[in-house]
Amino acid sequence: MKTIPTLTVLAASIALAGASVSAQASTTLRLSTYVNKVDIRYEGFEKFAELVEEKTDGEVKIEIFPSSTLHGWSEGVDAVTGGIADIAWVPADNRLPCYRTTYLYPALVDLERQHELDAAFTDLMRDEAAEVGLVPIFNSNYSYDQEWWFQEPVEDITQLDGKLVRSIGPLVSLMITSWGGEPVFVSPNEVFQSAERGVVDGINMGVATYSSWQLWDVMPYMVNASLFYGNVHYMMNKGKYDGLEAADQQALLEAAREAEVWLKPRYEEWVNERVGRAVMKGGGAAVSLDRDESAAIVESIAAEWAPDVEEACGPERAAAVRDMFAEYSR
Repeated sequence: MKTIPTLTVLAASIALAGASVSAQASTTLRLSTYVNKVDIRYEGFEKFAELVEEKTDGEVKIEIFPSSTLHGWSEGVDAVTGGIADIAWVPADNRLPCYRTTYLYPALVDLERQHELDAAFTDLMRDEAAEVGLVPIFNSNYSYDQEWWFQEPVEDITQLDGKLVRSIGPLVSLMITSWGGEPVFVSPNEVFQSAERGVVDGINMGVATYSSWQLWDVMPYMVNASLFYGNVHYMMNKGKYDGLEAADQQALLEAAREAEVWLKPRYEEWVNERVGRAVMKGGGAAVSLDRDESAAIVESIAAEWAPDVEEACGPERAAAVRDMFAEYSR
C-alpha cells in the first residue's frame, strides 16, 4: 500500500481549511425593494451594492430584488426577521410605534439639509428598531415628491367632499378624513388597476413611484403641496448585521450614506423630468400651493397628529422628534 507523507497530508488539510474559511467569509445580502427597475431609486440601490462590494473587497455583496418580488408592501418586518430578506423597506408597522407615526410627518422640509435630517431621524429610531431585531441601514427619503393626484382638477385639497383617496399610512388617512374624504389602502403594484377601474378618486403617492407605474394617463391632475417629511427606512436583520465583521458593518453604513448623497440630485432631476413630461405631452396637469398655503395645512395637521406621536413615542422621544423637525424646517 502506498503511504502518503504526513507533511503532504497536513499541507493539503491546511489548504482545504483555508479555502473553506475564504468561502465562508463571502456574504451575499438580499435587499428587497418595492421599486421597479424603471425607477431612478433602483439605480441608487445598484450604487449602494457597488460601493458595498468595493469597500469590503468583495467580502460582502448585495443582491437586489425589485418590484416586491420577495414580499408584500406591509410585510417588511416579518420578511427581515424571518429571513426572507436580509434588508428590506419597513413601512408603518405596529411593532415600531414611534417610527410608524413619524417616518411620514407633516413638515416643510429644508431639502438642502436633507441628509443631516435623515441621520438625526435614524438616530432617534435606532433603539426602537433594535428591540424588534432590526438595524436601520439606508434612508429612502421621498420628501421631495410625496404628492396628490385626482381624476379631475381639485380647487381646494382640504375639501375632498367624500372622495375615495389612496392612503399610504395613518398620517395620510388622518389628513384625508379631516378633509372630508375616505382613505383607501392600495399597495403600489395595485394602484394602476384601482385608478383605472374607478376604485379610488384620488391618490397619495411619490412622483417617482407614480411615474414608474405609468399612472399619469389614468389620473392626470397633480397637486404639488409639499406637506411631508417622508423617509422609508431600509432595515437589516440585526442578527445578520451583528454577524458581520466590524469593518464590514462600517463599510455597509458608509456605502449607504454615500449612495444617498449620490442619488439625491439624480432623484430630484428625474422627478422633475417626469412631471414636466406628463404636463407637456398634454396628458397631465400640475398646480402648486405657495409656501403660506402649505404652512397653514402643515400647522393644522401637525396639531391633530401630535397626540398620536406622543402616545406612540412617549413624551421624551416625541419632544425630540418635534425639536428635530423644527430645526430642519424651511
